Amino acid sequence: MERMAKVLEKRVELIIVIMLGITAVFTAWASWVGSLHEGNQATNYAEANNLAAEGNSEYNAGVQRMNQDMILWNDVSDLQIEILFAQDSGDEDQLAKSAYKLFFKLDDNLSDDMASVLGWDFNYTSDDPEEIVLAWMDKEEALVSPFTEEAFVASYFTAANDLLAESQQMMLTGQEDNKNGDAFGLVTVIYGVVLFLLGIAGSFKNKKNTYFIVAVSFISFIIATIYMISLPVPDGFGIMSFFAAS
Repeated sequence: MERMAKVLEKRVELIIVIMLGITAVFTAWASWVGSLHEGNQATNYAEANNLAAEGNSEYNAGVQRMNQDMILWNDVSDLQIEILFAQDSGDEDQLAKSAYKLFFKLDDNLSDDMASVLGWDFNYTSDDPEEIVLAWMDKEEALVSPFTEEAFVASYFTAANDLLAESQQMMLTGQEDNKNGDAFGLVTVIYGVVLFLLGIAGSFKNKKNTYFIVAVSFISFIIATIYMISLPVPDGFGIMSFFAAS
């Protein structure tokens, strides 16, 4: 019995030494991967802030473009009214003058998107501005404000919305990295407890206490390891990439 007890004691000592080594390595691994998550978190938060700033800038630019086009449409509407009035009154001089002004206002200031909604074609089939304008005004969409089209109004903010959506996604990714970094931090704490327990296990005179501490350490190690394995590694993580030549 005494011989068996000594054999068991030596085996437990060997198990303690092996577990101390493995736990130390796994602690270092969890700490390293957790720090990578934290680095990604900082990067993603910074990128999210940059994208949000760009998105807000694009939004303001969209508002400015829309205001400019609304002013343009008001001018176009006024000239259209002048043309319609000149047609009704038979004032050919006023008709030609207003049509001429409207042609060059549209030709010089109309954006491609607004031209598409209004049915204006830059590929002119005539050299006469009056003829071009009157043919265009025969189209139904030419007399309807483009700002009644919800899709057209939204088009001013497409770039801004895309950037803000990307910013939100980057923020969510950063939050996920933060959560994973905290989780790896918890793993290192559990491994730290395992190291502490293994360190004091040999100090007990009663071997039953030693075996109990070793058993608790082993269970804690298994739980921490299973939990660590279930956690995702950081985006772009690759061990070989750290040894690649720069």
